[in-house]
Amino acid sequence: MTSQCRRNAAAGRPDTVAPTAPRRIALLTAYDGAGYAGFQWQANAPTIQGELESAIARLTGAKIRIRGASRTDAGAHAEGQVVDFLTGSRHPQRVFVSALNHYLPDAVRVLGAVAVPDGFHARRAAARRCYRYRILNRPTPSPLLRHTHHWEPAPLDTDAMGRAAAALVGIRDFRQLATGHPPDRSAVRQVFAWQITRHPAAKDVIIIDCCASGFLRHQIRRANAVLSAIGKGDLPVHAMAEALAGRLSQRRQIAPLPAKGLCLMSVSYPGYDHLLQFKGCEGL
Repeated sequence: MTSQCRRNAAAGRPDTVAPTAPRRIALLTAYDGAGYAGFQWQANAPTIQGELESAIARLTGAKIRIRGASRTDAGAHAEGQVVDFLTGSRHPQRVFVSALNHYLPDAVRVLGAVAVPDGFHARRAAARRCYRYRILNRPTPSPLLRHTHHWEPAPLDTDAMGRAAAALVGIRDFRQLATGHPPDRSAVRQVFAWQITRHPAAKDVIIIDCCASGFLRHQIRRANAVLSAIGKGDLPVHAMAEALAGRLSQRRQIAPLPAKGLCLMSVSYPGYDHLLQFKGCEGL
């Protein structure tokens, strides 16, 4: 790599030499989804994908389409979103972290970058996605948590919510908890865990962690809305099983909880996890 290329890379400028053979790069990203219309690119609205692709184009000088592990909802956040893309850029891995962050808004950050085999696919290769939903459960809201926690003033019985959540674990058809899922596509997913706890250092914060092979649109927020209603005593514990079976009466249908409480925590890739040791600038 020439000294001029190194200077260009450090400054976040596009390469000025001919590109090498294309490489596939995976990025570990985090973002505050408030103010964005979700992860997936949209023509007339700001999205996380749009921000990342714009930054990559400014760095490499090429228009590149990225692939994300999960299409997070409008207003939802991420601490461990994984994306991948193919590039002919000669920038070393460490530059993708520092230079992309130079071009990205403060709400979106690249935490690490690594070269992966061309067969890697951020969405299709993912075997487990883990999300966290945060509820501030106290009489008054917090101005500091208003973008990251759903506020619920009524007391919630976490034990009842935990018993109800057991119905969500396993291989299930989640169509009744999805929004607009195509009738000709399978709605069966495997849920590995759906756990409800109170934050050990902040007892007024309830944490709902769920991990699955994949999630349908609004599935998590709808399921957690039912759990919240159960926690308030508005529905019995067995209402979750009824909701999964489509037996929850229309008058008891519950709107999904707000997206702001939802955060993608991590994605795992059997067969690739040993390669996805994401690194930033240090030590490279």
